[in-house]
Amino acid sequence: MPGRIKQPYLTRRKFCGAAALTCAAAPLGLLGFSNRTEAVTDILKTTTSTSTEIRPFNFTATEADLSELRRRIEATRWPDKETVSDSSQGVQRATIRKLAEHWAKKYDWRVIESKINAVPNFITNIDGLDIHFIHVRSKHENALPLLMAHGWPGSIIELMKVIGPLTDPTAYGGNASDAFSLVIPSMPGYGFSEKPTVGGWNPVRIADAYVELMKRLGYTRYGAQGGDWGSIVVDLMAVKAPPGLIGIHSNMPGVIPPELDAALFRGEPVPSGLSGEEKRAADQLANTYKHIGYAIMMGDRPQSLTGLADSPVGLAAFMLDHDPKSYEMIARSIDGQPEGLTPDDVLDNITLFWLTNTAVSSGRLYWENKSTFFAVKGVNIPVAVSVFPDELYAAPQSWTRKAYPKLVHYNQLPKGGHFAAWEQPQLFSQEVRAGFKSLR
Repeated sequence: MPGRIKQPYLTRRKFCGAAALTCAAAPLGLLGFSNRTEAVTDILKTTTSTSTEIRPFNFTATEADLSELRRRIEATRWPDKETVSDSSQGVQRATIRKLAEHWAKKYDWRVIESKINAVPNFITNIDGLDIHFIHVRSKHENALPLLMAHGWPGSIIELMKVIGPLTDPTAYGGNASDAFSLVIPSMPGYGFSEKPTVGGWNPVRIADAYVELMKRLGYTRYGAQGGDWGSIVVDLMAVKAPPGLIGIHSNMPGVIPPELDAALFRGEPVPSGLSGEEKRAADQLANTYKHIGYAIMMGDRPQSLTGLADSPVGLAAFMLDHDPKSYEMIARSIDGQPEGLTPDDVLDNITLFWLTNTAVSSGRLYWENKSTFFAVKGVNIPVAVSVFPDELYAAPQSWTRKAYPKLVHYNQLPKGGHFAAWEQPQLFSQEVRAGFKSLR
């Protein structure tokens, strides 16, 4: 979630000072700077162009980088054990140590790398920055083009599981008429996209870049889907309502009344007069605002998180602690309980951040942001909303209808959380199909 909210809500520095929270780098252990990004940097240097051409892309991590990753994991200097029996102090030492041991001894990056390279990857220069994206055209006639936008601490990896179900629905129990052709960009500063070297790459600019990307690919009629930062980006695309954008789907919609959003952030009590569903959502959001230390740090001092670029285990702990429900689900998985995400799923994403050295460059998006995250933004094109129960808050239907006057689909799911496409790809794919069915 973002760490900077435009007035009359909160400035970045007020946001940082609003909570007595500090992101400590105690577990990181400074081990020297890695050259692991050379492979990605060299590829971008040899292919960078200011033209509008679309260039093929693939990535293969060097064995030297993977060996160095394992060495650093094994050399981690661990912090003392937490002084409580739960996760109220953050990622528990036993959990991160178990994940680190698996990372160093059993995890195989080549598995996800081969899956990434098995789909068409490209890079194109938009607004002076090289943007990486996956582009999978469906074999089915009349497939609807769909841009899918990820967030933090996610990446293209959190959307890999839904590529098959959405582009080839007949192979997954759907109909050919449900097919999509997918465009999945890496956000600027994330993964294989170029890292901005100057300021200004905020969600509004990213939304503009994504509109340009769809135009450049020749799509004159398309949809957009997003969660986390992606939900902000597709909301902002929808606010501008560019020609061709027929509607959006969100699994993290911005529907909170602005005054209530600001009051809850300030720590004020949940007001009376709300329905049961609205009160539950307000309580959930109030609780969310108590667990945003990561966003506060990235929203105010992202460059101070040098330790995340130096220690893979420090990076992993920081990324695991996004929200309590997601963390508890991942912790159970690390302990061997079947969950929506496996330890390898989680490590796929963290390893991508590590190999591309994008911990700090991705965090700067929080510093750049001037948009509200959860509050209404003024979308007036068709919108579909899917509410997963373990999301940061469950969007009530009453607020959703007010926020999106052209709501075409609303559904509450029985299972899933913040990383819906990654955790529950079957349910998520069904929701995306249902959300756009009336708009085709």
